This record gives sequence, structure tokens and C-alpha cells, in this order.
Amino acid sequence: CGSSQQSIHFAAQAVMSGTQDCVIAGGVEVMSLVPIGSNIMAGAQAGAGVPMSEGMKEKYGATLEKEFAQFEINPMFFSQFAGAELLAKKYNMTREELEEFAVLSQQRALEATKAGRFQKEVVQVPVKRAQGESQGMHAVDEGIRPTTKESLQKLKAMHPNGVITPAVSSQICDGAAAVMICNEKGLEKLGLKPMAKLIGLELVGADPVIMLEGPVPATKKVLEKTGLKPDDVGLYEINEAFAPVPLAVVKAVGLK
Repeated sequence: CGSSQQSIHFAAQAVMSGTQDCVIAGGVEVMSLVPIGSNIMAGAQAGAGVPMSEGMKEKYGATLEKEFAQFEINPMFFSQFAGAELLAKKYNMTREELEEFAVLSQQRALEATKAGRFQKEVVQVPVKRAQGESQGMHAVDEGIRPTTKESLQKLKAMHPNGVITPAVSSQICDGAAAVMICNEKGLEKLGLKPMAKLIGLELVGADPVIMLEGPVPATKKVLEKTGLKPDDVGLYEINEAFAPVPLAVVKAVGLK
């Protein structure tokens, strides 16, 4: 998620500098072939060690043990799941609040799909089976599913004393996306009309223990740099890896 967004930053910076006139920025995630944590396992097996160095243990070890203990999460590594719990705690989010947002998100995605809003940007691919012939084309996001407030209430929390459930967490999926970024010269070369204009970029570093709070300062800084007020922006799209992430931005920035 972060690397795909950063590819857009790199593409924009390239065309802004004139180094290139047209750049295709993209990202891909294939969790069916590269499961979560496989990069850590591969590094360890190759003798390259693990991501948590001795220096990082010295700096963050005590905080990890203290903060993760309340959710009984292993403090040996940084954790997005722990980060989601800590983010929800910091901004006083209840499980009910998170699930209401999850239902709303699913409803919006379903309505947009039914209305055909994604048709022009979805590239259909053949369905491949391990055995047998291809059966049709894959054309619809499989992450969208029937969701009700009542169905989410039946799920167990993932950690003791926590509010995070699978319904408000990022799913395991495959996906890819690409977008062309051009400057004026590039548009003229290709004879294209732009769909949107990039007027500001921002990248920040954030506390690795809570981990997921970066969108808060990044949003504040890009609004400040561009001179925009929160209400000047017609639509916000914030990575919904965990429900606390967009809700933290809503609360901290003052969005509706």
C-alpha cells in the first residue's frame, strides 16, 4: 500500500523535474504466492537475520513489551495488528464504531460496483485453475461481500482486551494497479486529456510501534503545504488496511 503510493510520488517527481515526460506508476501484491511474512522467513533462511536488529530492540524493546502486553501480542517484532489496536485506543475508538465504518465501506464499494463506476478502470483477467481449463473472466473485486452490523457483532476479537476483528482488518488478496503520470509536454505528445492534477505530495516517518498513524501527519502537512482546508477537498481516499486508520485521520484532521 505504501510502496504503491510512493511509486506515484516518484513518477510525479520525475515528470515535474523533466527527467521524464510520461511515467507509469504501479504496484502489485500477490499474497496467494507470497504469503505475509515470507520475506522475513526468506531473509532468516539466507542468513541475513531478522528485521528487528539489536539496536532497534534496545530503542523500542521496552515500549513494545509494555504496549503489546495488554493485548497479549508477541513483542519480539513490530505488528500492524498491535498498531491497529493502539491506534484505536489512542483515538478512543469503540468496536461498534469500527464495525459501523466497515459496514459503510462495504456498502459504498458494493453500490459503486453495481453502478459500474469501476468498469473503466478494471482490467479483466482470465480465471486460471490449478487443474482444468479457464472458466470465464475475473472482473469484480472479490473483497466486496454482503456485510451487516449484526453479522460483524458475531465475530471474536483477535486479541484479549482488543477491538480489532477480521472484519475491520486488511484481507489476504491478490491485486495490482497502475496509473500514467504526465507533465504538459507528455500530454501534448500523446494527445491526452488529464483526469486529475497532482498539486501536492507528502511523505512522513511515524512511530514504528503504533505504526499506522502516518496518514495523520501526512494529511495535515499536505493540506498545509497546498493551503487547503479540510472542507476544500471533495473526496478523501485513505488506505483502509484497518478501520482505525481512516477513522484516525477523520478525528485528527477534522473530516466529516
